[in-house]
Order: sequence, then structure tokens, then C-alpha cells
Amino acid sequence: MSWKITAFASRRVIEGALLAHEDAWDWDPDIVISGSELADDLPEEWRLEAWLPRRPGKADRAAITALFADGAPEFLIEQLPETDWVTQSQQGLEPIRAGRFHVRTPEHPPLGQPGVRDFTIPASRAFGTGQHATTAGCLAMLSTMKARGTVVRNCADIGTGTGLLAFAALDLWPRALATASDIDGVCIGVVETNAALNGVSLGARQGELTILVAAGLDHPLLQVRGPYDLIVANILAGPLIELAPDFGRTLVPGGSLLLAGLLETQEQQVRNACRRAGLRLAARQVNGDWSILWLRRRADWTREL
Repeated sequence: MSWKITAFASRRVIEGALLAHEDAWDWDPDIVISGSELADDLPEEWRLEAWLPRRPGKADRAAITALFADGAPEFLIEQLPETDWVTQSQQGLEPIRAGRFHVRTPEHPPLGQPGVRDFTIPASRAFGTGQHATTAGCLAMLSTMKARGTVVRNCADIGTGTGLLAFAALDLWPRALATASDIDGVCIGVVETNAALNGVSLGARQGELTILVAAGLDHPLLQVRGPYDLIVANILAGPLIELAPDFGRTLVPGGSLLLAGLLETQEQQVRNACRRAGLRLAARQVNGDWSILWLRRRADWTREL
């Protein structure tokens, strides 16, 4: 049997809880969290939903309560009919149309437009928490990079989740070496399934995707395969700040770094960390409350002391 806990609050409160969930490294993986607005005409009224494969206990309720900095709103707890509760948590996702890409779940039809690459990504635990603005922003920025003549021979997607951004990079630069990594081992099977569904070849040669489990760039294969022309990291502001020095060291001179997962209010902190790592801003986009940054490593950079 499966259960759901729902909390209703303002957009600001729910987004804060979602960010706290992403920062909770000891989070119980059996509890799947999602946040969304109540209706299109109520953009500031949101709900947080948590799906569990068991009746919620005191520890479960305490973990969800801890996500709310100023105290959790009242919970609605309900038992659900027998279903695939992990997938159920991510159903209803609308297609993403960004740059040269259209991304959909199998429930939606392909776009079928010339020059638009269609990706099918089934709902899954690795799909995310519903914050599609960051994914769409990355897809649009990758398309911008290609349009501006960026050449990529070797790329890495750090925190890949479903593998989508790595797939998009390979579509734009089909002869590149590509590596996708995630700290969560469950993503390996998810990426393998999605690669097969979308005709993406797995392997270690040009035009193929290598998948591995790693925290940031801390993996021998990631280090051996560098330096990179392009690194993509759609994660969170805190890890992006911590990883900035590694990004600077692992990019070739003039190489590109695409960052997302940071709120616009967190952008300056991330940019400051990147500047200290020898990275300068090439372009930025704002999608809702989220910033998407394209930075490049200065060719003449030496580590600042």
C-alpha cells in the first residue's frame, strides 16, 4: 500500500522546503517529494506532496516537518489505491520545448517538427522535483552555445539524473566523448533505460555516453577523461560553489561551464566562486526564479591566492 502527505502553503514556503529536501543528504529515499502550484490561476498558492510506500510514522512526519524553516503547515495524510507510487509522484508532467529540443513523457505525443529533437523521458525517481525551468533553461542555453559556434569534443554532465542534458549535448555535438555522472546510484539504471528509449549509444567511444556514480568530479575516470570542453551541472547553489575550483581546473582554456539549479537570489554567490576559479560569464538566462549561467574558463587564468 502507499500513502501521501500533502501540505499547502505559499510558493515561497514550498520552494524553500524543496530546496531543503535537496540539501538533506540523509533523506530517506523511500519518501518521494514533489511541489507544484494548485492551479494555473493561483500561481502563488502551492502544495508539497510526499509519497511513501508505508503508513507515515512519527519519524516520517518529523522529516517532512523539518523541511519547513518556520514550522510546517497542517498535513493532509491519505492512503492511496495500489499503484506505482514512485511514478505516480511524477505523472502529469507537461512537455518541455526549449531550444532545439522537445522533451515529453510517453503519455504525450511527439512534436514532429523538422529540426526539433524529441526526447522521451518516462516519469521516474530520478526525474526531479518538478522544477522544469532549470532543465528547459539548460536545453535552451546548449542550443545557444551551438548556434554561437561552440565546439565540443569532450563533455561531462555532473548530476545527470535522467541523462537528458547529456543526451542533448550528444545530439548537438554527435562526435564528442561524453560522460554522465550522479551521486545517486539509482540513476545508472534510469539513464540506461532512457538511453535505449531515445537511441543514445552507451560506451566509451566518440558519440557514446559513459555513465558512472560519483560525487562531483571525484572519480578516477572523470579525472582521466578530462580536461573538458564542456561541463554541465544542473544541481544546487551550494554544491556549485563548492565545485567551482574543480570546474576551473578540469576545463580546457576557453572551455564552457553550464550551471543551473540556483535561484536568481543565489546567482551572485555562485558567480563570485566561479570568478575566483578563473571563469567568466559568457551569457545568462532567467527562467522564473532560476538562473542559468554559461561561463568560460579564461585562457590566461592562474589560480588566485
